[in-house]
Amino acid sequence: MKILVVGSGGREHALALAIRRSPMCSALLCAPGNAGIASVADCRPISAEDIDALVALAKSERVDLVVVGPEAPLVAGLVDRLEAAGIMAFGPRASAAWLEGSKAFMKEICDRAGIPTAAWGRFSDAQSARNFIRERGAPIVVKADGLAAGKGVVVAATVDQALEAIDQIMGARVFGAAGATVVIEEFLAGEEASFFALCDGRTAIALGAAQDHKRVGDGDTGPNTGGMGAYAPASIVTPAMATQVMNAIVRPTLAAMADAGTPFRGILFAGLMIDGVKAKLLEFNVRFGDPECEALMARLDSDLVELILGACRGDLAGRAVAWKPDPAIAVVMATNGYPGNYAKGSVIGGLDQAARVPGVSVLHAATARDADGNITAQGGRVLDIVATGPTLAEARDRAYRAIDMIEWPEGFCRRDIGVRGLAGPG
Repeated sequence: MKILVVGSGGREHALALAIRRSPMCSALLCAPGNAGIASVADCRPISAEDIDALVALAKSERVDLVVVGPEAPLVAGLVDRLEAAGIMAFGPRASAAWLEGSKAFMKEICDRAGIPTAAWGRFSDAQSARNFIRERGAPIVVKADGLAAGKGVVVAATVDQALEAIDQIMGARVFGAAGATVVIEEFLAGEEASFFALCDGRTAIALGAAQDHKRVGDGDTGPNTGGMGAYAPASIVTPAMATQVMNAIVRPTLAAMADAGTPFRGILFAGLMIDGVKAKLLEFNVRFGDPECEALMARLDSDLVELILGACRGDLAGRAVAWKPDPAIAVVMATNGYPGNYAKGSVIGGLDQAARVPGVSVLHAATARDADGNITAQGGRVLDIVATGPTLAEARDRAYRAIDMIEWPEGFCRRDIGVRGLAGPG
C-alpha cells in the first residue's frame, strides 16, 4: 500500500516509523513532515490544513490510505473530502471530530450518554461567564470552546484568576475564534491520565494508556503546554480501571455518536481525572496525543497498518493489540521561551550520538535542515527523546542520558518526566 501521513510533529514521526515497519506499507509519504520524518518518508511541503492540496496530492500519487495526525484537518473535514474522492482515510469525519472541535458539544454528548464528567456551563457572553464564576467560586476551570493547540485550558485557583482567563480568552481573544465561547467546569481533584481507544464506528478496542506532563516546568509548575513528556503504560490505569473507562466512557460515547448519525471512526483519546477507583472524563480528543503517541508507538508490537485498516473497514470486533513488555518514556525538548515567545533557527547538534544510547530513538517535532545540512529548530516543541527499558526507571535514565549528549543551548526540557509512574499508582 502507498500511505500518506498528514502532519509534521513528533506524533507523526512516531506514526511514520510504526507504519514503515509494516510489511503492508510499500511506499510512505508525509505532508508536510520534518527533517526527521524525511529519513523514512517522502516529504511534501503541503500544510496539514491545506485540504485542497492534500486531496490533490493523494489523488495524483494514487495513495491507498491517508493517516491524519493533527486535529485541525479532521475538524476541517479532510476525511470527508478524501472519502468523497474514493480514498481511504483514518480519522473521524468532521461531524464526529466535533468531539474535539467543540468542548460544549463534547459535554452535551456526555450528558446525553450519562458519561461521568465535571458539572459545566457554556457561555458566549463574557459578563454571564464572570457572574457564573463569582457564583461558583474557585478552584474552577475555564476552557476555550474551540481548538487551541492544547493550550486553551486555565485551571484557576482563585476567582480573580478565572476572571482574568475570561478577559484573555473572550476579550483579548488570545486563542482567536476558539475563544468566542467558553466552557466553565467544576474543578476535579485526582490524577490525570490519557486513555486511547481504536474505534470503527460500532466497536472500540483499548489501545493503551499513558500519562502526560502538561505544565512547562518541573513539579508541574508554570503554564500549560502541548505536552512536555509522557510515559506508558500509566501505572494508575490498572486493568480494572481500563475496563471501567471502556464501559462507562468509551462505549457509551460510541453508541451516542452512532445514534446521532455521526459514527466515530479513528482514535478516541479520553483525558481522564482519576480519584481513587473512579474515573471522570475531562475531555475528548479525536487523534493520538502528542507526546503520548511517541511512548505508545515505542511499545506497540502489533502491525499498526492492520489495526488502522480494521478501523477504516469496520471490522475491529475480535481484534487484540499486542504490546512489548518494556515501558517507554518520551521527553520533549523545547525552544527556550516556550510556550511563550521563542526564536526559530537555532542549530541542534549531537543527535546521532544521542540516538546511539541503547533503547533510545530521537524523534523530530519541529525541525528543518538548513543549506549547510544542519538540523535547526523551527517551533516550540522541537524534539522527542523516546526510550524504552526493562523498567521505567531505566527507560528514564536512558532518555536523560541521551538528552545530555544533545548540543542545543537554546533548548530545554523537564527533568522529572515519569516521576508519577516511578512512585506507583495513587
